[in-house]
Amino acid sequence: MKIVGLTGGIGSGKSTVAQMFMDLGVPVYDSDVEAKKLMHSSKKLKEEIINLLGEDAYQEDTLNRSFIAQKVFNDPELLEQLNGIVHPAVRKHFLAWADIQKAPYVIQETALIFENGTQDQYDFVILVTAPLNTRLQRVVERDGISEQQVLDRMGNQMDDAQKVDLAQFCIVNTDLETTKNKVGELHARLVTLSSS
Repeated sequence: MKIVGLTGGIGSGKSTVAQMFMDLGVPVYDSDVEAKKLMHSSKKLKEEIINLLGEDAYQEDTLNRSFIAQKVFNDPELLEQLNGIVHPAVRKHFLAWADIQKAPYVIQETALIFENGTQDQYDFVILVTAPLNTRLQRVVERDGISEQQVLDRMGNQMDDAQKVDLAQFCIVNTDLETTKNKVGELHARLVTLSSS
């Protein structure tokens, strides 16, 4: 079974693309969702996060996301330490999940493949992109935040131009119909590549 990474900058529409693959019967692992679940359910992770960020990281046994975001947003070193705790746990969980799937290939949807230098963990990486203005508009509408806040978040991600050279496949997600067709083509190709 091949392991495919699906990535893209904020507002690129990678979740939309992930859903299109799921509609074709491809097992998709959403790293964000699973990381949050693990941060709630794993006693070991909880202890490590509290040791790193303090008791306020959890409120009544629930992850205090706004507190954590505030702590790590302007502290790259602390963010790296937090990722160093969470990412290996997610990776282990993903591999166990992938192991029980019955499909030619599985997809791990995750935001920072190239930023974290983990592209070698995948047989192929699909990059979802969209023009900057489109991405800005999507995130402002989705999250109800200002354009500047979106740009600040984008500042923590690698530029699309750099990522295009590193990915095996690229989907420009501006028009849903075109994107859907591209996903269909890519699916057929990945099934072929997985069986060879």
